[in-house]
Amino acid sequence: MDNKEIDALIRLLDDTDPEVSRHIQERLLSYGKEVIPYLENAWEHSFEPGLQENIEGVIHKIQFNTLTDEIKAWARSKDQDLLEGTILVARYQYPDLDEDKIRVTLNDIRKDAWIEMNDNLTALEKIKVLNQVFFEAHGFSGNTANFHAPQNSFINSVLDTKKGNPLLLAVIYSIIAQQLDMPVYGVNLPEHFILAYVNDNNTEPIPGEQELKVLFYINAFSKGSIFPRSEVDKFLKQLKIKPHAHYYEPCKNLEIIQRMIRNLIFSYDKLGHGEKVDELETLYNELTEE
Repeated sequence: MDNKEIDALIRLLDDTDPEVSRHIQERLLSYGKEVIPYLENAWEHSFEPGLQENIEGVIHKIQFNTLTDEIKAWARSKDQDLLEGTILVARYQYPDLDEDKIRVTLNDIRKDAWIEMNDNLTALEKIKVLNQVFFEAHGFSGNTANFHAPQNSFINSVLDTKKGNPLLLAVIYSIIAQQLDMPVYGVNLPEHFILAYVNDNNTEPIPGEQELKVLFYINAFSKGSIFPRSEVDKFLKQLKIKPHAHYYEPCKNLEIIQRMIRNLIFSYDKLGHGEKVDELETLYNELTEE
């Protein structure tokens, strides 16, 4: 990139002619995320509020375009790694989040649980150990006071505050459980999100692609309470929803990320943030088109 050209383009961002300003923005956007340091430096050295606002807008558009491409690539990937997808969603609000910090925090929780595990424990005993570490030692709980806050859907925020919605608590819980070789997967239940502990053997089940025997269910929003299939029956009956097999079986990671974004759309819509709603719907559509 030509530094002088970039600097000249940035200075023209606050041109009073809308057509010139639009053309300059398009030129800067064409450079992609490599131009962001130049934009940030210009913002820091500018004392013109109008220019700063335009620079912020260009940076956001570049970051959003980059995120859109990354979400699309994730949806096309073979494994659709749940942690990677969850981090991508968090990058919508926190484009500069520290991914290594997230992984270190998760690994610390995993190690604390691993220390308490042994090969002689039953599936139920393993979950009780993980519950003690996750909810008691590390203090995670449901955010009942501010249930619909967008922060409940961002993994970095939930790891920092130790509070989240049913989906994010379940996602973090299942990621740690799977790192401990425990077959715990998400279940996309209407109006709630729970976990299933499936057949505990040496083979790796593929959620959504084969029938799995569920040993029991886990409610991460209720400090890891354990319950049988009959409780799912009761829940669906209360909602007057006809039971279908997919309400009882593990879902695909793609469905989890889709639901995460839908939750955010609902949260921002309640707050009246229409622009964020539109952007998140764009991200959601990238997932549904795959």
